[in-house]
Amino acid sequence: MYEHRRARVISQQAFVQRMARHISVALLVISAAWALGAWGYHWFEAMPWIDALLNAAMILGGMGPVDVMHTSAGKIFASCYALFSGVFFIGITSIVMAPVAHRLLHTLHVDDAE
Repeated sequence: MYEHRRARVISQQAFVQRMARHISVALLVISAAWALGAWGYHWFEAMPWIDALLNAAMILGGMGPVDVMHTSAGKIFASCYALFSGVFFIGITSIVMAPVAHRLLHTLHVDDAE
C-alpha cells in the first residue's frame, strides 16, 4: 500500500491524496458504527430515532449516554457499545495517523546520498 523504504518520499500532493483516502475510510467506518449504535438504542430501548442517534453519538464520542436505560437488554447493549467505542476510537486514530507515521519514518530513513 505504501512505498518501499528504498523508494523516494512521495510528493506533498500524493500525501494529501493519501490522507484524504484514509480520512474518507475513517468517516465511512464512523458512520457505520454510529448507525449501529443508533439502531441498537432504537431496538433495545425503544427510543425515538433522534434520541437513539444522540445517545449513539455521545457514547461513540466518549461523552457518555444522555438518557437512562430502562431495560436489561438496553443496559447490556449500552455497556457493549461503550466498550466497542473505546476500542473503536483507537482503531480510527490509527487509520488516520498511519500515513503521517509512515511519512515521518520514511523521511527519517531516506538515504542522504539520494
